[in-house]
Amino acid sequence: MEGGKLIIFSAPSGSGKTTIVRHLLQFPELNLEFSISATSREPREGEEHGKHYYFIPLKGFKQHIKNEDFIEWEEVYRDNFYGTLKSEVERIWAKGKNVIFDIDVAGGLRIKRKFPQQTLAVFVKPPSVDELKIRLKKRKTESEDKINMRIAKASVELATAPQFDTIIKNYDLDIAKEEAYSLVSDFIGLEKKKEE
Repeated sequence: MEGGKLIIFSAPSGSGKTTIVRHLLQFPELNLEFSISATSREPREGEEHGKHYYFIPLKGFKQHIKNEDFIEWEEVYRDNFYGTLKSEVERIWAKGKNVIFDIDVAGGLRIKRKFPQQTLAVFVKPPSVDELKIRLKKRKTESEDKINMRIAKASVELATAPQFDTIIKNYDLDIAKEEAYSLVSDFIGLEKKKEE
C-alpha cells in the first residue's frame, strides 16, 4: 500500500476531534477525504451505511480480521469492533487525495506505526476530564453507564498523548481549528506549493 498522506485526529470521546475534522474537510486546498471506519455495532438513529460507518455484522467483521482486510482494528468494548479497511484508504488514495481519520487513540497509533513517514498523528486534548463529562452529557446520545465507561477510558487515552506527533489543546474551539489547519497545511506541503 502506497499513496498520499495520512492525517490522524485522535482523542477521548467528546474532545472535539470530530468537529475539527469536519472543519478541515471544508478546505479544498487541503485535498482531504474522510476515511469511513467499519464497525460491528448497530447504526444509531440517523446514521447511514457508507456515510457515517461501514456497518458490518459481528461475524462478518471477524471474517475481515481473519482475511487481514484491516489496516487496524480494535475491540473497543466487548463484541464492539471498530477498524479501518485497507480498501477504504486505497479508494481515497486512488482519487489522489490525502486521508483524514477521526479515530480512537489505539487505532491512530497503529496507523502511525505502520506508515511512519506518511502520517501526521494529532492528539486533541480536552481542557479536563470534568469538561469531557459535561460535553458527553450535553450530547444526550448515551446512557449514564456508557458515559462513565467513556470517561474511564479517557483517563487511559490521555496518557498516550505524548506518543502522538503533536497535541492540540482544545480549550477554545476556534483556536484549535486554526491550529489544526496550520498543522495539516504544513504537513502536506501547502505553504511550499504556494511559494513555488
